[in-house]
Amino acid sequence: MTARAAWTVLLATAAVASAALSACTASPNEGYSLASPYRSKYRTVALPVFRNQSYMRGFEFDLADALVKQVEQSTPYKVASEASADTALRGTIVSVDLVPLSKDPTTGLANEMMVRMRVNYEWVDLRTGERLSAVDGLESSALFVPSYPAREPLELGRFAAVEGLARDLVAGMQSEW
Repeated sequence: MTARAAWTVLLATAAVASAALSACTASPNEGYSLASPYRSKYRTVALPVFRNQSYMRGFEFDLADALVKQVEQSTPYKVASEASADTALRGTIVSVDLVPLSKDPTTGLANEMMVRMRVNYEWVDLRTGERLSAVDGLESSALFVPSYPAREPLELGRFAAVEGLARDLVAGMQSEW
């Protein structure tokens, strides 16, 4: 390797290292960080089934299943019973609505519909009783097409709305930036 090539490699390495160091910070409030966005002092979370105040039944069980999967997949936390967990994510499904978005002009039946879910939740430290985060009116929605030729079932929209809500609830467990 020539001296010029070695010098170029050295400068390129220094530039990459300098950029990496300047882009990272220990505090997320000061810029980029490579630290986990989740609070490290907690290890477990209880996920009791949300209460359901809507007329649509079964959404609470779908949401509980989706939350367990999302927490285990996306966070460092393990799901545990409320008796042994550090924290608990509790909530209420306030409403589940089927919203027609468009109608067939000849039949008057819905061409496109939206499943819209709204929940209130709180994430609580079970040792101290401190509320770590809480949101009233967190909403998720999903589109499905019940009309011909697609004839998608309600369950398709239901699944998508529940999965989106689970992702949003777990995102709410991240540290405040």
